[in-house]
Amino acid sequence: MTPLSISTTNVPGDLPQKLERIAAAGFTGIELYEPDLTGFSGSAEEVGKLARSLGLDIEVLQPFHDFEGLSGDARKAAFARLDHKLDIMKALGARTLLIGASTRPDAASDIARIAADFRELAERVDRAGCRAALIALPWARHITTELQALEIVEAVDSPAFGLALNSFFALAGGAQAARLRDIAGDRVFHVQLSDAPSLDFDITRLKSHFSLLPGQGGLNLASFVRIIARSGYRGPWSIARVGATAEGGREAHAPDAYRALVSLLDEVAAREPALARPLENLPPRITPTGLEFMEFAAKGSDRDRLTSLLETLCFRKERQHRSKSVELWRQGAINIVVNSETKGFAAEARAEHGPCVCDMGLRVRDAEQTVTRATALGAPAFSQPVGTGELGIPAIKGVGGSVVHFIDEKSDLHRVWDIEFEPVPKERAAQPAGLRRIDHVAQTMRYQEMQSWLTYYLSTFEMEKADVVDVADPSGIILSQALASPEGEVRLNLNGAGERRTFAGAFLAQGFGAGVQHLAFLSDDIFETSDLLADAGFDRLIMPANYYDDLRVRFDLPKEMITKLKDGNILYDRDGVGEYFQVYSVPIWGGFFFEIVARKGGYQGYGARNAPIRLAAQMRHLKELETA
Repeated sequence: MTPLSISTTNVPGDLPQKLERIAAAGFTGIELYEPDLTGFSGSAEEVGKLARSLGLDIEVLQPFHDFEGLSGDARKAAFARLDHKLDIMKALGARTLLIGASTRPDAASDIARIAADFRELAERVDRAGCRAALIALPWARHITTELQALEIVEAVDSPAFGLALNSFFALAGGAQAARLRDIAGDRVFHVQLSDAPSLDFDITRLKSHFSLLPGQGGLNLASFVRIIARSGYRGPWSIARVGATAEGGREAHAPDAYRALVSLLDEVAAREPALARPLENLPPRITPTGLEFMEFAAKGSDRDRLTSLLETLCFRKERQHRSKSVELWRQGAINIVVNSETKGFAAEARAEHGPCVCDMGLRVRDAEQTVTRATALGAPAFSQPVGTGELGIPAIKGVGGSVVHFIDEKSDLHRVWDIEFEPVPKERAAQPAGLRRIDHVAQTMRYQEMQSWLTYYLSTFEMEKADVVDVADPSGIILSQALASPEGEVRLNLNGAGERRTFAGAFLAQGFGAGVQHLAFLSDDIFETSDLLADAGFDRLIMPANYYDDLRVRFDLPKEMITKLKDGNILYDRDGVGEYFQVYSVPIWGGFFFEIVARKGGYQGYGARNAPIRLAAQMRHLKELETA
């Protein structure tokens, strides 16, 4: 079994709580951060016993810094600290002491002298029945790269002294993992994995801010893991300490870290025979092929407000559940479920969050396989009582407590609308507005939760992420992270809000919590759709005239085009030959809204340039309602 480890610095609580959370997440080992030990009231023996009772190995004790290249009393003190650490390791039952290259300005630069210090260290470590691993630090005095550390390890030439590698240190400065391919696997004792933005920055200054979980950044961690595995390394793979920007939502950090680590190692192992799979029989990441439905929990006047808006969007109520207060509204390939039940999950979601999107259905090739992967990576399975004639649709709890159901064509799941619902007599023929499918789903959450949601989606589904975009709200900044399936059938926007005064922040503060804040529907002809919506009485968001004056100059659009955009309150963006059009409903329930978009010429974005205009218009609309 592949040893999976995590630093205790990443997990909240006192030391026993940390260990319990790490074990519950699925890890088999820890990097014990010594301040966590010294802050604990029990003995090192008790900590070791507790860890073993939870199925955890203490893979590493750290940190141990500023050891080598000293003289006189400073050198004696360094070896005294070493002996004290070895006593602690024996009491803990820890395997490896992690040694960070010295940053002391008085440390000598003579390699022979440094090697002699580490040779004596290795002898003491070996006598104690332990090992030591040297990690190069980019901000160290002399040993700043892995190859410099390897030179020391080879000079010492002891089975008790080896290397520790950290992917962030190895890759964040723009270096390639290929330079590590000549390091023998038996020289590597420990490997730490962390990600970072794919930016050209000085990690000696930003190390505490940009260390992320695997998959959250832009480093080529798969290449790093592949090269180390091919070297013959068979030790633990560990989640290193994350930076300050990644520490939000720490309650979920252990399960997030486990999910990210297993997903990365499994992805590499699928193509690299030298790496053992971290979990047996873990299905591959699932490709979502579409959004089958979005379900709203709404009752009474909230339900009436929603269905009235759907009618003005030219949706038609097509079916009614055979035994429940659940309706199906449809247009094109869009299925909107309105659940007004007083019992069950939708009722619970409504009681907790108010009227909201409580569930979404994803089309996948194999629903059971999807749930198997998600639950193996820590997502809770979801179920509720199934009535007579109803289908048991595989589902999981998503981040934030929402539910995701999975629909495939291998069983009767894709016939759910025929099996569980009855057609509703049509009082009148509703004219569709040309809305074909759901273009994207926007989920709003607090800044601290964004990385957790990102890891959840990327580890479970075959999706790619775009760069994070800063969106200027009139009252603050919103971070937006877009994800999409390979062919764009499923698109998600994760929007992180901090300031309560922002439109997204207000959505969270009113009790809704993290969840879907808007749905975007795709039209092939935005102008025809706009006219049909106007005939249906659609209440759209009003855009400022100044926007259209700026638009004409920015894109050199014909006057006739500007007039059509302005008359329909349509926003416009262009990227090369690609064009993007947007129309928004007024918000309901204090913050939820619908969007209609059209894409031309291969446009793949989301109109980020227009977001500040839309947000200002929404805030203006809410203020007008407050003063009316």
